[in-house]
Amino acid sequence: MTVLQNFLLLFYEFFKTGLFAVGGGLATVPFLREIAGKYTWFSSDMLSDMIAISESTPGAIGINMATYAGFNAGFSAGGIAAGIIGGVVSTLGLIAPSVIIILIVSRAYLKFKDSPLVANAFYAIRPAVTGMIMSVAATLIWAALFTGDFAPDLGMIAKLVNIKAVILFVILLVLTNIKQIKKLHPIFFIVAAGFCGAIFGM
Repeated sequence: MTVLQNFLLLFYEFFKTGLFAVGGGLATVPFLREIAGKYTWFSSDMLSDMIAISESTPGAIGINMATYAGFNAGFSAGGIAAGIIGGVVSTLGLIAPSVIIILIVSRAYLKFKDSPLVANAFYAIRPAVTGMIMSVAATLIWAALFTGDFAPDLGMIAKLVNIKAVILFVILLVLTNIKQIKKLHPIFFIVAAGFCGAIFGM
């Protein structure tokens, strides 16, 4: 496959993701898992790292993840320049459907906003989107807390549960519910979690 074909494929896959990932950035995760299974651009194991990086950096998570994945795909195909182009192509592919649909809907919505059919359609979309996001949340929780390599003498629970991740999860859960600490900016907890991951090899 040529570099140009790779870019076209990147655009197509992320255009498809942007078209059907209703509900924001986390709704792109199931599509990214599918992409990881079909292509060598990134692995399923890298997906959790992509989510962590995207959540820890400014900007929309879906766009950050698309840029990261596109850069990785382009870089593996043709070096740093191809990586930058790949990041741009995948990002444009992801946002293009939203731009096109918003332009169409904005014209039609004013005309049909009082229609019961349109109101019912939006009402039906809400639980579907909620279900998709909850599915992603469950997948991420499982990937974060129930994977890892442990010594066999720690017992069956240690083989199933990532002890360090669970401890960090519990600590942050407690800290974010203490009144004085709760007032801190979320970036504090993101940076603290990043340091813990680096120090304790998570």
